[in-house]
Amino acid sequence: MSRHPKQGPNGAGDGPATHPLRFGYGTNGLADLRLDDALALLADLGYDGVGLTLDHMHLDPLADDLAARTRRLARRLDTLGLGVTVETGARYVLDPRRKHGPSLLDPDPQDRARRTGLLLRAVDVAAELGAHAVHCFSGVTPGGTDEDTAWKRLAEALAPVLDAAASASVPLAVEPEPGHLLATVADFHTLRGALGDPEHLGLTLDIGHCQCLEPLPPADCVRAAAPWLRHVQIEDMRRGVHEHLPFGDGEIDFPPVLEALAATGYQGLTVVELPRHSHAGPHYAERSLPFLRRAAPAPPPPGTNRSGEPSATH
Repeated sequence: MSRHPKQGPNGAGDGPATHPLRFGYGTNGLADLRLDDALALLADLGYDGVGLTLDHMHLDPLADDLAARTRRLARRLDTLGLGVTVETGARYVLDPRRKHGPSLLDPDPQDRARRTGLLLRAVDVAAELGAHAVHCFSGVTPGGTDEDTAWKRLAEALAPVLDAAASASVPLAVEPEPGHLLATVADFHTLRGALGDPEHLGLTLDIGHCQCLEPLPPADCVRAAAPWLRHVQIEDMRRGVHEHLPFGDGEIDFPPVLEALAATGYQGLTVVELPRHSHAGPHYAERSLPFLRRAAPAPPPPGTNRSGEPSATH
């Protein structure tokens, strides 16, 4: 039986949380490890879950035996007591020559369809694993493409993915990514409006990206994004520089950020995102969790709810 409650579609657990926040580590920061070794490491270190990037070295989304491998992985995650979110930011999983290519914005409709197909597979994987969300991003606007056309392509390419997500009861969590068409939380709301505010469209909030380019400080960014939060990524970063840094190497003051996140009631995973430090992934995984636990608000006393009031069952 799992040590941690299964996640519902909005990231809320079905049972009482032992800590206000649940921390995970991304497999894109453990790319030199076999997937089973990475999962065992995270469980041994005390992580609550894993951000699983679908990629050739771990769970290959293009593998012929994907369904069988996903079923085995679901059993392994349950045995280890790890929650999961499914991430789709693999650099070369669809094209060995173009980083993150093809994207949802590519001029060629068949190329856009390939990216949509990957996301549809990700929804299937997430449903089988009991993941709390599927993460994705827009991609960079291709040269020669005007902004209106790019937004139209993005909305059209995501429509079938949202239909699948709704059928599977798994939120699609779009990440604002510096340099992409959808780069800020304000851009996320532009997409929501274009799609008619679908229920299963949520937000992946990267705390480092808030420090990098959002107009609000990271803690205020968390509060503003709270109604749409379905997945959270975290690392350190500096203002104006999109470089994922280990904790303490950037400018973020983490206790106010984690206090704000806990206050929203968010119970999905908060996943450490250090892909460029994968060469030393085990070291950074071991170092990151104690940092986050020290920075996070203390768990409420036994018998109280998140507001600090006595529980109705006590």
